[in-house]
Amino acid sequence: MASSRKARLYGGMDAEERRAERRLKLIDAAIEVYGEVGYRGATVKAICEAAELTERYFYESFANSEALLIAAYNHVVGHLHEEMTAAAAAAGDGAEMRLRAALTLYFTRLKEHPKPARVFLLEISGISPAVDAVKLDALRVFGDILVPPTSEKAGAATLLSIGMVGAVISIALRWVSKQYPQAVEDVVAIAAGFCRVALTEADRRRGLHLP
Repeated sequence: MASSRKARLYGGMDAEERRAERRLKLIDAAIEVYGEVGYRGATVKAICEAAELTERYFYESFANSEALLIAAYNHVVGHLHEEMTAAAAAAGDGAEMRLRAALTLYFTRLKEHPKPARVFLLEISGISPAVDAVKLDALRVFGDILVPPTSEKAGAATLLSIGMVGAVISIALRWVSKQYPQAVEDVVAIAAGFCRVALTEADRRRGLHLP
């Protein structure tokens, strides 16, 4: 057993760990390449060169370019959502403070990391139904971070949440495409204003017992 384990080790890692490391290198390289030339302008060859891996290793981890795009998107969004959740939690119990903390983290990261921002905002759109489904799931999580779900959050309230997230994304797209002309705090104030309208409408509907 020990000799079998030793045969699989290389540089302190076994075969599975090396595969995971290569996969992460390809994801990181994809984010860089997408950020420079876009998803449609990227090739498997260019991404493998950026990762310093051969194409054989690409197909070890991904069935095709779309699968890598989804992995890169989930990687970027997963980290972003974790940070937003932590920022909201650190802000305390007030809904307004939590909302602003999450939005501040969101817009700050978009400005600090423009290449991942391109993956998150631009490169994920209009590729395929499978990619659209991944994006929709991420938007639901985004909405739950901005406004934690409650038992009343159903029907029209869910649509309001989706619309709220859509407004935030639209503001982000405009801001990023124009090279961040406003300060983060100003963009947060605008986005928070849209969210507040949606929340006020949701509260009104609940008060009137509307769906």
